[in-house]
Amino acid sequence: HVPQGPVCTNLGLKPGQRLTVKGKIAPNAKSFVMNLGKDATLLGLHFNPRFDAHGDVNTIVCNSKKVEEWGAEHRETVFPFQKGGTAEITFGVNQNDVTVHLPGHQFTFPNRLNLSVFDYFDTQGDFTLQSLSWE
Repeated sequence: HVPQGPVCTNLGLKPGQRLTVKGKIAPNAKSFVMNLGKDATLLGLHFNPRFDAHGDVNTIVCNSKKVEEWGAEHRETVFPFQKGGTAEITFGVNQNDVTVHLPGHQFTFPNRLNLSVFDYFDTQGDFTLQSLSWE
């Protein structure tokens, strides 16, 4: 069972706004997840840094989910996370995609579900949420 962190609903993130997530990564971390979407069943961005999970080592896997249907996995090989370290990740919502800002790196993930607003956010796995801010 994956430990579930806080769940946020009614965020109301629209294009032009950004969500900044800060927290601590477990010393023995295997992976953690951040989900951003309309609700728990419509995820515009499933963000999953994997230290060593599902055959991936030090890889960020992103995907989208529509009810029970996952999209195609998108992999980023830049991996700025360390076990036992802190993480700060900013998700910038745009019209057609989400920009993920990591330390020293950024990439975009398409808004496959054409969500006009991101209301839902949760974290799971080997990550302890310390602060959430949005602007």
